Amino acid sequence: MKASQLQKIVAGSRLTFPVTVVYGLVLCLIGGVIQHQWWLQLACYALAAYLMIQLNNFNALIRIYSRSTTAAFIILSGVACFIFPSLAGDLVTVGLIASLLTLFVTYQNREAAGWTYYTFLILGLSSLAKVHLLALIPIYWILMIFLSSLSLRTFIASLAGLLTPYWCWLALVIFLYKGDLSAIGGHFQAFTAVDFPGAYDSIPLPHYLTYAFLIVLAVTGIVHFLRKSYNDKIRTRQLFYSIMFFDIVVLVLIPLFPQHYDLLLRPAIILTSPLIGHFIALTHTKVTNIAFYFILIAALLLTGFNLWISSFTS
Repeated sequence: MKASQLQKIVAGSRLTFPVTVVYGLVLCLIGGVIQHQWWLQLACYALAAYLMIQLNNFNALIRIYSRSTTAAFIILSGVACFIFPSLAGDLVTVGLIASLLTLFVTYQNREAAGWTYYTFLILGLSSLAKVHLLALIPIYWILMIFLSSLSLRTFIASLAGLLTPYWCWLALVIFLYKGDLSAIGGHFQAFTAVDFPGAYDSIPLPHYLTYAFLIVLAVTGIVHFLRKSYNDKIRTRQLFYSIMFFDIVVLVLIPLFPQHYDLLLRPAIILTSPLIGHFIALTHTKVTNIAFYFILIAALLLTGFNLWISSFTS
């Protein structure tokens, strides 16, 4: 087999997904999922991988059969192994993918109040685990402009979906604690406690390297798509423009708010995966083959380094 054929085989093979699943499971075992009993975290990542498959399939993000998007998500999640132990963060990962899945259904439908409600309901539920997720809500409204789905009707539906989990929580707190709202107050107090600029000297080396790697992948995927987007349908282009915009915003926010690195890295991984997946699946030149080998080797080396040096193995 020629070296130039490996990229094509990996991109189109039906074995790619099961092989990367096994790879991900091995990383979890090495990282201590059994010793630390991180079964819920593992379940979250399994669900996240499944939702990535559905995100790709329902929206035909790649115009040929390929599991490269999901494979990229699993591999990049392995690179960022140090965020795995956070159950709250893993729930946010699932919520973000699910919210994109429902949001993309609203494409060019300004009457899609139902799907918009579900999108923001998912985000509202996810924000109960990580309140700072609420800072990303305006981005979703901008994405609705990209998708031509924002109207007064869908905007009101988004507010209703976002507030529903908090209405239910408020009712539960009033019932159980007889009007003591300190739990809710503490939840939002964490959101208002903003440390800007952040303490960069507290960020470990694996975080810097992983962030730099994601930037390289995101730029590679964005440049490729902008050069070759004419081959995709208009709907696919709009979805990718939404993904690119969201990814760029998140990657800019990470150095601005390094104290929220673990939270912001999750959407960065989710959004970079289809970009680099599109690149791997639909390019087959000598230059892109070299880039593919660089990406694969760099991901493996960085994963090994992060496993070795990060607190994930402690």
